[in-house]
Amino acid sequence: MSDSVLIAEAGRTTGSAESRRIRREDRIPAVVYGQGMEPLSISVNRRDLRIALSGTAGMNTILDLTVNGDVYPAIVKEVQRHPVRRTVAHVDFIQIDLTEEITVSVPVRLEGEAKQVAMNNGLVDQQMMEIQVRTTPRNIPDELVIDINEMTVDTVITVADVDLPSGVTAVSAEDQTVVTVVTLRVAAEEPAAEEGEGEESDAEASDESSDGGSDNSGDSDAD
Repeated sequence: MSDSVLIAEAGRTTGSAESRRIRREDRIPAVVYGQGMEPLSISVNRRDLRIALSGTAGMNTILDLTVNGDVYPAIVKEVQRHPVRRTVAHVDFIQIDLTEEITVSVPVRLEGEAKQVAMNNGLVDQQMMEIQVRTTPRNIPDELVIDINEMTVDTVITVADVDLPSGVTAVSAEDQTVVTVVTLRVAAEEPAAEEGEGEESDAEASDESSDGGSDNSGDSDAD
């Protein structure tokens, strides 16, 4: 788990107009809260936040959130994004105690190649991109890696099957499926027509057409 320093500005007023003004300055409205403290309205530089969270820990990076000289050990609790542009519109930081356990979501990464699955016309289907775990802040893993080399078409990997580091326990239900296999259906090939069948059909059609023409001529003559 990596740490990063993030400088914040305090004293912002709440409200939509103020938030829009802050965003025009390429800053992000935010709030930091935690046990034993009043929620503190702040703002952070958009580029500084991106750099602070660019390490391997990503959103689980422990931040030394510095506000007017005071340092709050914190992590990102929630990020709100613009519904269209998907840019960060607001951030909730939560102050943490480095000795107490917290619940966080850790990304899941698949490693290896499921050759048996591919040979049997299957696809590996990752159903959970993150798993919620509980541990102390310094012990939060950057990611949870699942080896898929030995997977077969019948393999189902649940939360209970995922190897967790010492001191880390799963909060997500143990029976939740993390990785499974989807088998693709192959369309049955239609048997090719035997040689000569097409020619016979054409010939029959030609004979019928000729017969039909003779009958029509005879009828005309009788009239």
